Amino acid sequence: MNILSNLTHTYPRMRIVADYLFILIGSAIIAMAFNVFLLPNQVASGGVSGISTILKTVLGWEPAYVQWAFNIPLFIAGVVLLGKQFGAKTLAGTIFLPLVVFLTKGFQPWTHDALLAALFGGIGVGLGLGIVFRGKASTGGTDLAAQIINKYTGFTLGRCVVMIDGLIVLTAAIVFDIEKGLYALIALYVTSKTIDLIQVGFGRSKMAMIITSKQEEVRTGILNKIDRGVTKLSAYGGFTDHERPVLMCVVDQTEFTKLKQLVKTLDPSAFIIVMDAAEVLGEGFKRE
Repeated sequence: MNILSNLTHTYPRMRIVADYLFILIGSAIIAMAFNVFLLPNQVASGGVSGISTILKTVLGWEPAYVQWAFNIPLFIAGVVLLGKQFGAKTLAGTIFLPLVVFLTKGFQPWTHDALLAALFGGIGVGLGLGIVFRGKASTGGTDLAAQIINKYTGFTLGRCVVMIDGLIVLTAAIVFDIEKGLYALIALYVTSKTIDLIQVGFGRSKMAMIITSKQEEVRTGILNKIDRGVTKLSAYGGFTDHERPVLMCVVDQTEFTKLKQLVKTLDPSAFIIVMDAAEVLGEGFKRE
C-alpha cells in the first residue's frame, strides 16, 4: 500500500488506474465469495446478492441477471434523484460484479456447512467491499436504495441500510428457515467487521492522555526517549478549578509499554487514560 501511495503521489494518473483496479479486484472477490460460499448454502446476507439468492431458490432465476436487473435501475435512479456524484467508478462496480458472478457460476461450492459458508462468505464479501471502497466507489445495489430512502424520508442512512438488509434477511428466514436467517445475520456481521478492518488496516495505535504535575519532564522524556510528538491540551481540574494541562501522545502498540514505564518512572502519581486509535495519519505514521 505504501508503494502504491508513493506512485500515485508521483504520477497522479496512476490514482485513477489504481482506483479501477481496486474496483475490479474487489468485485471479483465478492462474486467468488457469493458463488462458492453464500449461494450454494442459501445464505442471503442482505443486499442485492441476498435478493438474488432468494429468487434463485424460489423461481430459479439466474443470480447475475437478477443483480443487473436491480443494480442498473438503482444506479440510474441514484443519478437522477441524488446527483451525478456516483460517476463511472460506481457504474463499473455495478456492471462488473454481476458479470463475474455469471462467469464463475460453474465453480463448485467450497463447503456445504452453512456456518462455515456464513463466516468465510462474510469475510470474502467484506474483503471485496473494503477494496472497492478504497477505490472510492461502491457496487451500487441496496446502498443506493438506502441513500434514496434517506433523502426522502429523513431516516438516518444507517437505519435505512439496516431496514433493507433486515427485510432481506427476514424474507430469507421465511423462504428457507429460521436457521438460514440466523446464518445470514452472522454473515452480515462478519462482513461489516471485515470492511472496517480493510478500511483502517491491521495496525493499531494507542492514544494516551497524561495528567501529571511534572509536565515538562514527561514531555521531554517522550520527545527524546520514545521519539514521539506530544500535544499539550488546555484543561482545568473539576474539583480545584486550577489549570491542569493534559499531554496527548499517540504511539504504536509496541511502544506503549515503554511510554507507560517512562511516565510512571518520571511521575508515579501521574494519571493516564489510554484509548485505541484505529487509524492514525501523519508524520511517523501512515500517509495516504
